[in-house]
Amino acid sequence: MGEFRGLGRVGVVAVLAAGVLAGCGVRVAPIEDGPAQDRRGGAPTPTAGPCPEGGVRLLEDAGDAAMGLRVAGLRLVNCGAQAYVLQGHPELRLLDGQERPVEVSVGQGSNGIASSTGLDAAPQPVTLAPGEAASVALLWRNLVTEASTPPVEGWVVDLAPKPGAPRLRLRLSAPVDLGHTGKLGVGPWTAVAR
Repeated sequence: MGEFRGLGRVGVVAVLAAGVLAGCGVRVAPIEDGPAQDRRGGAPTPTAGPCPEGGVRLLEDAGDAAMGLRVAGLRLVNCGAQAYVLQGHPELRLLDGQERPVEVSVGQGSNGIASSTGLDAAPQPVTLAPGEAASVALLWRNLVTEASTPPVEGWVVDLAPKPGAPRLRLRLSAPVDLGHTGKLGVGPWTAVAR
């Protein structure tokens, strides 16, 4: 838990809960397809509009940051009419504010960024009935090491929830501020308990 000393109780609980839920392989309770809270505690992100191709919608979820270690969440809501089955990790890319690819090594689990995060738990199947949701955690360090090079920031997530699924894009309310670390960890899909 030394890696999370500065995260605060809420951040540690969120990361550990994601790890515990990853081992459950359970169905989840329905949630309202309403607004997602801004990671920095600001205004909610609106979710208006038709259900995207593929029957799922990507939203920003809670996160926490302290002492350079960052944890953020993404939520996938089944807005379609059929069950949606997930297992494993999403295939994720980061884009900058102009939607150009960001140079970053994206790895499954904690990707060597921190230990005891819960992101390295074995993926379990998650079945989303219409209206149900799953979440995935992102982990990175913000460390600026070069004064002459601008720090790297990802403002858009480009994600395929599972192999062969249509890709989804989400503009974030706060960036994935990698600095010069160049690494991002992506946890497995986990059930969102209600």
